[in-house]
Amino acid sequence: MTGYGVVLGEALIDLLESSAGGELVYRPAVGGAPFNVAVGIARLGADVHFLGSFGDDPFGHRLLDFLDKSGVGTDGARTVPHVATTLAVTTFQGHEPTFCFYGDPPSYGLLDASDVDERLVAGARLLYCGSMCLLAPPVLAAARKAWAIPGPVRVFDPNVRPIVGLNPDVVEEFAATADLVKLSSADATALWNESPEQAAARLLGAGAGVVVVTLGAQGALVAKGPSTVLVPAPRITPVDATGAGDATMAGLSWGILSHGKPDDLGGWATLTRVAVHVAGLVCESPGGAVSMPTVGDLRARFDDLAV
Repeated sequence: MTGYGVVLGEALIDLLESSAGGELVYRPAVGGAPFNVAVGIARLGADVHFLGSFGDDPFGHRLLDFLDKSGVGTDGARTVPHVATTLAVTTFQGHEPTFCFYGDPPSYGLLDASDVDERLVAGARLLYCGSMCLLAPPVLAAARKAWAIPGPVRVFDPNVRPIVGLNPDVVEEFAATADLVKLSSADATALWNESPEQAAARLLGAGAGVVVVTLGAQGALVAKGPSTVLVPAPRITPVDATGAGDATMAGLSWGILSHGKPDDLGGWATLTRVAVHVAGLVCESPGGAVSMPTVGDLRARFDDLAV
Protein backbone atom coordinates (compact mmCIF):
# COMPACT_ATOMS: atom_id res chain seq x y z
CA MET A 1 0.00 0.00 0.00
CA THR A 2 1.10 3.56 -0.69
CA GLY A 3 -0.40 6.94 0.09
CA TYR A 4 -0.42 9.40 2.93
CA GLY A 5 -2.58 10.39 5.86
CA VAL A 6 -3.85 13.78 7.00
CA VAL A 7 -4.32 14.56 10.70
CA LEU A 8 -6.44 17.60 11.60
CA GLY A 9 -6.42 18.82 15.17
CA GLU A 10 -4.57 20.42 18.04
CA ALA A 11 -0.94 20.82 19.01
CA LEU A 12 0.03 22.27 22.38
CA ILE A 13 2.59 22.08 25.16
CA ASP A 14 2.09 19.71 28.11
CA LEU A 15 3.57 20.90 31.39
CA LEU A 16 4.23 17.57 33.05
CA GLU A 17 4.27 17.41 36.84
CA SER A 18 7.34 15.81 38.39
CA SER A 19 9.75 16.42 41.24
CA ALA A 20 13.39 17.46 41.44
CA GLY A 21 15.41 17.92 44.61
CA GLY A 22 12.30 17.43 46.70
CA GLU A 23 10.43 20.22 44.90
CA LEU A 24 7.46 20.07 42.52
CA VAL A 25 8.47 21.06 38.98
CA TYR A 26 6.76 21.13 35.59
CA ARG A 27 8.58 19.96 32.48
CA PRO A 28 7.39 21.26 29.08
CA ALA A 29 6.77 18.57 26.46
CA VAL A 30 5.24 18.66 22.99
CA GLY A 31 1.71 17.28 22.94
CA GLY A 32 -1.91 17.40 21.89
CA ALA A 33 -3.78 14.23 20.94
CA PRO A 34 -3.81 14.74 17.14
CA PHE A 35 -0.18 15.92 17.30
CA ASN A 36 0.72 12.67 19.07
CA VAL A 37 -1.21 10.65 16.48
CA ALA A 38 0.60 12.32 13.59
CA VAL A 39 4.01 11.73 15.19
CA GLY A 40 3.07 8.12 15.96
CA ILE A 41 2.06 7.42 12.36
CA ALA A 42 5.29 8.94 11.05
CA ARG A 43 7.47 7.06 13.57
CA LEU A 44 5.89 3.79 12.43
CA GLY A 45 6.93 4.61 8.88
CA ALA A 46 3.90 6.05 7.05
CA ASP A 47 3.63 9.39 5.28
CA VAL A 48 1.44 11.88 7.16
CA HIS A 49 0.63 15.61 7.10
CA PHE A 50 -0.64 17.80 9.94
CA LEU A 51 -3.39 20.43 9.60
CA GLY A 52 -3.59 22.80 12.54
CA SER A 53 -2.91 26.26 13.93
CA PHE A 54 0.15 27.17 16.01
CA GLY A 55 1.16 30.01 18.30
CA ASP A 56 3.83 32.39 17.07
CA ASP A 57 6.19 31.92 20.02
CA PRO A 58 9.09 29.66 21.00
CA PHE A 59 6.72 26.86 22.03
CA GLY A 60 4.86 27.04 18.72
CA HIS A 61 8.12 26.90 16.79
CA ARG A 62 9.24 23.99 18.95
CA LEU A 63 6.08 22.06 18.03
CA LEU A 64 6.59 22.67 14.32
CA ASP A 65 10.26 21.74 14.56
CA PHE A 66 9.36 18.48 16.31
CA LEU A 67 6.91 17.61 13.53
CA ASP A 68 9.54 18.33 10.90
CA LYS A 69 12.16 16.21 12.64
CA SER A 70 9.63 13.38 13.08
CA GLY A 71 8.91 13.34 9.35
CA VAL A 72 5.42 14.86 9.57
CA GLY A 73 4.47 17.22 6.75
CA THR A 74 3.65 20.75 7.94
CA ASP A 75 2.41 22.24 4.67
CA GLY A 76 -1.07 22.43 6.22
CA ALA A 77 0.10 24.20 9.38
CA ARG A 78 -0.88 27.82 10.11
CA THR A 79 1.16 30.02 12.47
CA VAL A 80 -1.01 32.77 13.98
CA PRO A 81 0.81 36.06 14.79
CA HIS A 82 0.63 37.44 18.35
CA VAL A 83 -0.91 34.26 19.81
CA ALA A 84 0.78 32.29 22.59
CA THR A 85 0.81 28.50 22.53
CA THR A 86 -1.80 26.76 24.67
CA LEU A 87 -0.43 25.06 27.79
CA ALA A 88 -1.87 21.86 29.30
CA VAL A 89 -0.79 21.50 32.92
CA THR A 90 -0.63 17.75 33.46
CA THR A 91 -0.86 16.12 36.89
CA PHE A 92 -1.03 12.43 37.72
CA GLN A 93 -3.11 10.06 39.82
CA GLY A 94 -0.95 6.96 39.67
CA HIS A 95 0.02 6.55 36.03
CA GLU A 96 -3.09 8.31 34.67
CA PRO A 97 -2.80 11.98 33.62
CA THR A 98 -5.31 14.77 34.27
CA PHE A 99 -5.19 18.09 32.42
CA CYS A 100 -5.95 21.79 32.94
CA PHE A 101 -5.66 24.05 29.90
CA TYR A 102 -4.40 27.65 29.69
CA GLY A 103 -4.56 30.05 26.74
CA ASP A 104 -7.27 32.36 25.36
CA PRO A 105 -7.76 32.19 22.47
CA PRO A 106 -6.42 28.64 22.25
CA SER A 107 -3.60 28.58 19.74
CA TYR A 108 -4.92 25.33 18.29
CA GLY A 109 -8.44 26.75 17.80
CA LEU A 110 -7.73 29.22 15.00
CA LEU A 111 -7.62 26.95 11.96
CA ASP A 112 -10.71 27.67 9.85
CA ALA A 113 -12.37 26.23 6.76
CA SER A 114 -10.42 28.48 4.40
CA ASP A 115 -7.17 26.95 5.70
CA VAL A 116 -8.11 23.44 4.55
CA ASP A 117 -6.16 22.38 1.45
CA GLU A 118 -8.84 20.47 -0.46
CA ARG A 119 -6.34 18.84 -2.82
CA LEU A 120 -4.22 17.61 0.07
CA VAL A 121 -7.24 16.02 1.76
CA ALA A 122 -8.73 14.60 -1.45
CA GLY A 123 -5.43 12.92 -2.31
CA ALA A 124 -5.02 11.31 1.11
CA ARG A 125 -5.61 7.64 1.84
CA LEU A 126 -6.69 8.46 5.41
CA LEU A 127 -8.13 11.48 7.25
CA TYR A 128 -8.14 11.78 11.06
CA CYS A 129 -10.30 14.29 12.93
CA GLY A 130 -11.23 14.57 16.57
CA SER A 131 -10.37 15.74 20.07
CA MET A 132 -11.07 18.96 21.92
CA CYS A 133 -10.13 21.21 18.99
CA LEU A 134 -13.68 20.57 17.74
CA LEU A 135 -14.94 22.74 20.61
CA ALA A 136 -13.50 25.74 18.75
CA PRO A 137 -16.02 26.90 16.09
CA PRO A 138 -13.35 27.69 13.45
CA VAL A 139 -11.77 24.23 13.76
CA LEU A 140 -15.15 22.53 13.78
CA ALA A 141 -15.94 24.29 10.49
CA ALA A 142 -12.56 23.23 9.10
CA ALA A 143 -13.10 19.62 10.19
CA ARG A 144 -16.57 19.54 8.65
CA LYS A 145 -15.16 20.82 5.36
CA ALA A 146 -12.35 18.25 5.35
CA TRP A 147 -14.71 15.43 6.41
CA ALA A 148 -17.01 16.15 3.45
CA ILE A 149 -14.22 15.76 0.88
CA PRO A 150 -14.53 12.31 -0.77
CA GLY A 151 -11.61 9.94 -1.00
CA PRO A 152 -9.88 9.19 2.31
CA VAL A 153 -10.72 6.53 4.87
CA ARG A 154 -12.25 8.61 7.70
CA VAL A 155 -11.11 7.89 11.26
CA PHE A 156 -12.51 9.77 14.25
CA ASP A 157 -11.50 9.96 17.92
CA PRO A 158 -13.64 12.10 20.27
CA ASN A 159 -10.92 12.00 22.95
CA VAL A 160 -13.15 13.68 25.53
CA ARG A 161 -11.51 15.65 28.32
CA PRO A 162 -13.96 15.86 31.26
CA ILE A 163 -12.68 19.34 32.10
CA VAL A 164 -13.65 20.72 28.69
CA GLY A 165 -16.08 18.12 27.30
CA LEU A 166 -17.36 17.59 23.77
CA ASN A 167 -20.91 17.79 22.44
CA PRO A 168 -22.30 14.24 22.00
CA ASP A 169 -24.22 15.47 18.94
CA VAL A 170 -20.93 16.45 17.28
CA VAL A 171 -19.49 13.03 18.07
CA GLU A 172 -22.44 11.27 16.47
CA GLU A 173 -22.33 13.66 13.49
CA PHE A 174 -18.78 12.62 12.62
CA ALA A 175 -19.40 8.99 13.54
CA ALA A 176 -22.26 8.82 11.03
CA THR A 177 -19.83 8.81 8.09
CA ALA A 178 -16.69 7.46 9.82
CA ASP A 179 -15.04 4.26 8.66
CA LEU A 180 -13.54 3.92 12.15
CA VAL A 181 -14.35 5.50 15.50
CA LYS A 182 -11.83 4.95 18.30
CA LEU A 183 -12.78 6.00 21.81
CA SER A 184 -11.97 5.05 25.38
CA SER A 185 -14.22 3.55 28.03
CA ALA A 186 -13.83 6.90 29.84
CA ASP A 187 -15.15 8.67 26.73
CA ALA A 188 -18.20 6.38 26.72
CA THR A 189 -18.93 7.28 30.33
CA ALA A 190 -18.34 11.02 29.87
CA LEU A 191 -20.42 11.29 26.70
CA TRP A 192 -23.39 9.04 27.46
CA ASN A 193 -22.78 7.32 30.81
CA GLU A 194 -22.74 4.05 28.90
CA SER A 195 -20.68 0.88 28.93
CA PRO A 196 -18.16 0.28 26.13
CA GLU A 197 -20.57 -2.21 24.53
CA GLN A 198 -23.46 0.26 24.67
CA ALA A 199 -21.36 3.11 23.26
CA ALA A 200 -20.09 0.90 20.44
CA ALA A 201 -23.65 -0.11 19.56
CA ARG A 202 -24.73 3.53 19.62
CA LEU A 203 -21.96 4.60 17.23
CA LEU A 204 -22.52 1.66 14.89
CA GLY A 205 -26.20 2.58 14.85
CA ALA A 206 -25.26 6.15 13.95
CA GLY A 207 -23.41 4.86 10.88
CA ALA A 208 -19.81 4.12 11.90
CA GLY A 209 -18.19 1.27 9.99
CA VAL A 210 -16.30 -0.14 12.97
CA VAL A 211 -15.78 0.97 16.58
CA VAL A 212 -12.73 0.32 18.77
CA VAL A 213 -13.12 1.07 22.48
CA THR A 214 -9.89 1.05 24.50
CA LEU A 215 -10.14 -0.54 27.96
CA GLY A 216 -6.76 0.26 29.49
CA ALA A 217 -5.00 -2.82 30.85
CA GLN A 218 -7.82 -5.03 29.52
CA GLY A 219 -7.03 -4.17 25.89
CA ALA A 220 -9.70 -3.04 23.43
CA LEU A 221 -13.21 -3.98 22.33
CA VAL A 222 -13.65 -4.14 18.55
CA ALA A 223 -17.22 -3.95 17.24
CA LYS A 224 -18.48 -4.31 13.67
CA GLY A 225 -22.08 -5.04 12.76
CA PRO A 226 -23.61 -7.36 15.37
CA SER A 227 -20.26 -8.90 16.38
CA THR A 228 -17.58 -7.92 18.88
CA VAL A 229 -14.18 -9.24 19.90
CA LEU A 230 -11.93 -8.39 22.85
CA VAL A 231 -8.28 -7.81 21.91
CA PRO A 232 -6.08 -8.26 25.01
CA ALA A 233 -3.40 -5.76 25.94
CA PRO A 234 0.23 -6.86 26.21
CA ARG A 235 1.86 -7.38 29.58
CA ILE A 236 3.91 -4.29 30.34
CA THR A 237 5.50 -2.35 33.19
CA PRO A 238 3.67 1.00 33.02
CA VAL A 239 5.45 4.26 33.77
CA ASP A 240 3.18 6.92 32.22
CA ALA A 241 -0.10 6.44 30.36
CA THR A 242 0.10 9.84 28.64
CA GLY A 243 -0.59 9.34 24.94
CA ALA A 244 -1.71 5.71 25.21
CA GLY A 245 -5.00 6.33 23.43
CA ASP A 246 -3.23 8.43 20.82
CA ALA A 247 -0.73 5.62 20.28
CA THR A 248 -3.62 3.21 19.69
CA MET A 249 -5.07 5.61 17.12
CA ALA A 250 -1.65 6.00 15.49
CA GLY A 251 -1.26 2.22 15.29
CA LEU A 252 -4.69 1.79 13.73
CA SER A 253 -4.09 4.61 11.24
CA TRP A 254 -0.66 3.26 10.31
CA GLY A 255 -2.21 -0.17 9.78
CA ILE A 256 -4.82 1.24 7.40
CA LEU A 257 -2.19 3.21 5.49
CA SER A 258 0.17 0.24 5.28
CA HIS A 259 -2.26 -2.61 4.67
CA GLY A 260 -5.57 -1.03 3.64
CA LYS A 261 -8.91 -0.87 5.40
CA PRO A 262 -9.94 -4.34 6.65
CA ASP A 263 -13.05 -5.97 5.24
CA ASP A 264 -14.13 -7.93 8.31
CA LEU A 265 -13.99 -8.06 12.09
CA GLY A 266 -10.98 -10.40 12.06
CA GLY A 267 -8.97 -7.95 10.00
CA TRP A 268 -9.83 -5.10 12.36
CA ALA A 269 -8.89 -7.25 15.35
CA THR A 270 -5.48 -7.92 13.78
CA LEU A 271 -4.87 -4.18 13.29
CA THR A 272 -6.07 -3.48 16.83
CA ARG A 273 -3.70 -6.07 18.29
CA VAL A 274 -0.76 -4.18 16.80
CA ALA A 275 -2.25 -0.86 17.96
CA VAL A 276 -2.61 -1.90 21.62
CA HIS A 277 1.00 -3.05 21.55
CA VAL A 278 2.02 0.39 20.28
CA ALA A 279 0.11 1.87 23.23
CA GLY A 280 1.67 -0.58 25.66
CA LEU A 281 5.18 0.37 24.59
CA VAL A 282 4.36 4.08 24.93
CA CYS A 283 3.18 3.46 28.50
CA GLU A 284 6.61 2.10 29.42
CA SER A 285 8.23 5.53 28.87
CA PRO A 286 7.39 9.03 30.15
CA GLY A 287 5.68 11.51 27.82
CA GLY A 288 3.43 11.11 24.78
CA ALA A 289 4.81 12.11 21.38
CA VAL A 290 8.43 11.58 22.43
CA SER A 291 7.64 7.95 23.32
CA MET A 292 6.01 6.95 20.02
CA PRO A 293 7.85 3.84 18.76
CA THR A 294 9.14 2.65 15.43
CA VAL A 295 8.27 -0.74 13.94
CA GLY A 296 11.77 -1.84 14.95
CA ASP A 297 11.05 -0.85 18.55
CA LEU A 298 7.87 -2.95 18.52
CA ARG A 299 9.66 -5.99 17.13
CA ALA A 300 12.46 -5.67 19.68
CA ARG A 301 10.06 -5.35 22.64
CA PHE A 302 7.38 -7.87 21.58
CA ASP A 303 8.97 -10.82 19.82
CA ASP A 304 5.60 -12.57 19.40
CA LEU A 305 4.01 -9.64 17.54
CA ALA A 306 3.65 -10.01 13.77
CA VAL A 307 4.28 -6.53 12.44
